[in-house]
Parts: sequence; C-alpha cells; structure tokens
Amino acid sequence: MNEVQRAKIILKTLNKIYPKTPVPLKHRNIFTLLISVLLSAQCTDLNVNNVTKNIYPKYNKPEHFVKLGRKKIERLIKRIGIFRVKAKSIFFLSKTLLNEYRGKVPKTFEQLEKLPGVGHKTASVVMSQGFGFPAFPVDTHIHRLAQRWGLTSGKNVIQTEKDLKRLFPKKSWNKLHLQIIYYGREYCKARDCYGISCKICTTCYPNRIKPIKTKKA
Repeated sequence: MNEVQRAKIILKTLNKIYPKTPVPLKHRNIFTLLISVLLSAQCTDLNVNNVTKNIYPKYNKPEHFVKLGRKKIERLIKRIGIFRVKAKSIFFLSKTLLNEYRGKVPKTFEQLEKLPGVGHKTASVVMSQGFGFPAFPVDTHIHRLAQRWGLTSGKNVIQTEKDLKRLFPKKSWNKLHLQIIYYGREYCKARDCYGISCKICTTCYPNRIKPIKTKKA
C-alpha cells in the first residue's frame, strides 16, 4: 500500500467518524480566536478554554488588552504555561492591530506572521478556522500521526505540511486537520496506540508488529 492509497483510506475513515468538526478553541470573534490559538502553544485546548471563559465576556477586542497592560494580562492568564511570554505577545499584538490594522485581524499569512507571537501554525489556524481560507495547520500531534500513518518522512512540521497538502484535496484541508486532531486524542494516542492498535494504523499497516517511533518536530 502506497501513501496515496493510505491517504484515501484515512480520509474516508475520518469523514465517517467525524462528519462534523467544531472548532475546539472557544472564541467570540476572529481576534479572540487568534488570542486562544496563541495561548494554546504548549497547553491543552481544555485549559485555554477554562481560562478564557472568564476573560472573553469582558475583554474581546485589541483595545481592551492594550488598556489592561501586560501585568494585568499576566494575572488573567497565569494558569497557562509560559504566561509572561504570552502576555507580552498579546499586549504588543493588540497594540499592532490597533496601530496598523484599525483593530482588525489581517486576512493574509504574511501580515499575520508579522504580528508579535504569531508563527506559521497560528496563522494557519486563524486563516482556516477564522476566515475559511484553505490551510493545513500542523502541530506536533498532527506531525506525529502523519509519521505513524506513513504520510511524511517526518523531518519537521514544514515538510509534513507540504506532504499532507500534496496527498489530500484542497477542499478537505480545513476539516481534515481538525479530524486528525480529534482522532489522535480519541484513538491514536501518543502513549496508547503506538501505531499498532487503532483502526487507521491496523488498516494501513496490517503487518506492523513493533511500536513505531516518531521523530519530534
């Protein structure tokens, strides 16, 4: 079975299990989606949602966070990992949006990736989940699963993104990256499946016996 055949099986399987893919990060608008994605680095979506549910009803625009200042932002998000670094990014990101974009989140990868604290993966999530633009955000979880499923050589997330975009139709990208995340959390866990027990792994690799080792992104 080659990678193209595996990709077709994976897409069919995921569409059957997850016909609908709600955005896992709770948000009120594009700006709060951007903030939540930034906060989710090295942190679970659940933890981010638990923290932001007490923030977004009151603070949900760039001007709100600029007015708060870095120290108050820190206090609001202190339950999230590397909160000081993230508070700094949120403050200066909000300031940049007000000064350069009239408080609106820009709609291009280039502009998004120039914002403080925003990398390619964060920009991809916002473009995909916020603006509906075809994108394939690849985090460490998707990178790990793509290796297990034989869809990439697994050198880094950049290469994985290119490989996944090549193997799957463009119209499926926005839904598929969420489907992969959901499936990984439920069935193909890092310390559970090991590439030898879930439906996708056993279908794509019926003769695999030894646990598959994946390279970190």
